[in-house]
Amino acid sequence: MSKAADFQLTRNPFGKLVFTGSGGEVHEGVIPVHAFPISAPHEGLSLVTSDGHELSWIEQLSDLPDATRALLQEELVSREFIPEILRIRHVSSFATPSSWQVETDRGDATFILKGEDDIRRLSPVTLLIADSNGIHFLIRDSQTLDNASRKLLDRFL
Repeated sequence: MSKAADFQLTRNPFGKLVFTGSGGEVHEGVIPVHAFPISAPHEGLSLVTSDGHELSWIEQLSDLPDATRALLQEELVSREFIPEILRIRHVSSFATPSSWQVETDRGDATFILKGEDDIRRLSPVTLLIADSNGIHFLIRDSQTLDNASRKLLDRFL
């Protein structure tokens, strides 16, 4: 397994990441995988082959050269889709299933909450909400939501 400084990362003409190790070995279609994408998004990243073989472990993204870090962040954004809820605009019912209209960091969204079990507490203030289609929405800090949003959310917790 390579150390973070012992490899080069490029993109091939098909948009796949290409890993070149210090010994010259080349692996196409490398996949970056976060160890803790929500609680530590800039730490603990593994580069793995398409069959799951780990090529390199990266402790901190900040340890990488700018070009490599940019490539990895670009790839992670396309793979890790977890919109962050900034405001809860409306909830159709306090019984489930219910339709939620929310404002996220990626725009407005409407989703169906099947049951209260689909709201998972990751920490005292961080919540992960799974909609009926399996898309996850993050509330990073429930205490920073506006009063109306917190009131709506409290009805489900």
